[in-house]
Formats: sequence, C-alpha cells, structure tokens
Amino acid sequence: MKSRCIIVGSMDLDPRIQDYLEDSFVIAADGGLLNLEKNSITSDLIVGDFDSLGFEPVGENVIKHPVKKDDTDMMLAVKKAIDLDYKDIIIFGGCGGRLDHTLANINTMVYAQEKGINISLLDSDNDMYITGDFIKLSHRDKDNFSLFAIEKNAVADIEGAEYSGSGIVISNNTTLGVSNSFEDDEIRINVIDGTVLIVLSKE
Repeated sequence: MKSRCIIVGSMDLDPRIQDYLEDSFVIAADGGLLNLEKNSITSDLIVGDFDSLGFEPVGENVIKHPVKKDDTDMMLAVKKAIDLDYKDIIIFGGCGGRLDHTLANINTMVYAQEKGINISLLDSDNDMYITGDFIKLSHRDKDNFSLFAIEKNAVADIEGAEYSGSGIVISNNTTLGVSNSFEDDEIRINVIDGTVLIVLSKE
C-alpha cells in the first residue's frame, strides 16, 4: 500500500503536486481527471458523477455515482480513500472558483479529521490544515497564516509567530486569529481545546 492518497479536484492545480506523487495513490474527483491529464499524471482511481467532467470515463478504476446524491464528488473521493485505509490525504485543485465548493471541501476536511485522518488542502495561494492537536508548519513560500475555530470556540498555544501566546481563544464569531505572520522558519500550534482550520496564505 502506498503511503498517502492524493485527491485532485477541478480547480487550478498547484505544481507542487509533482513533489508528492512518489508513493502516492492518486484519485481524480470528477473534473480533476482533466487536471491530471493536462499534467500527464495517471490516476489510480476516478470517482464522481461526471457532470462537470462532461463525459463518462470507462475502465475498472472508475466509480460512477448518480448526479442526485447527498455527498459532493470530493467527499465521495475522501470517503473512498478512508475506505482504502489511507491515513494521510492531500487535496489538490480543491480551492477557488465557486465559494460553496471551497467551503464544502473544508467541511470534507473536517469530516476526515474527525475520522483520525491527517488531511490538508494545497493550492498555489493557500495551504489549509485541520487539526485538534499539535502541528508544526513551515512557511515555505507562504507569508501569513490564520486560525479559524471549527466549533464555537477553540483554544490554542501559538509559538514562532509575530502574535504568539498561550491559551489563545479563537471563536467562530470573531476575527481574532486572522493574518498572523511567521517569526521563525516554522510555527508551532498546539490546540488545547476544539478544532481549528489553519490557512497559510501568500502576502
């Protein structure tokens, strides 16, 4: 079994995907198949209703779902990756375009995190992570980061940032936690209570 699962959606594809392909199982979520084909990347599995793809792919690695369904194609792909026992999932091409789809992908990340999955969403402008534990993140080419509470409140310790501190309360009805910056090469966030969405963004 490969070490991680990459799931590709139909939005702009971060070229960093090439850095993760080795030892990754690749799932195309509907229109993500075109993203993979444009970049000469082979998919191990294709999942979706294929309404945005515009045609129905054929093959033993295709899982077709009805258009009328409760889950998005990305959620179906993530659930399939979990069924295949992948504990580390990276989403590419899952941010941008329709805001409702981006928000749905964040909800999908929350679903996976609650199942004990290490999941992230990477694109050229933003890297997103969901955690209720300790995480270290390098700034790479990202300059700022923000924290958002998934539930009503979250409490976290932040180190290595311009605004660091212990027991910081992040609430989902305030903007505290938005637009912090790196002081060290990496930030260290320990979530004491609740769950947070961490967004690393370019300046």
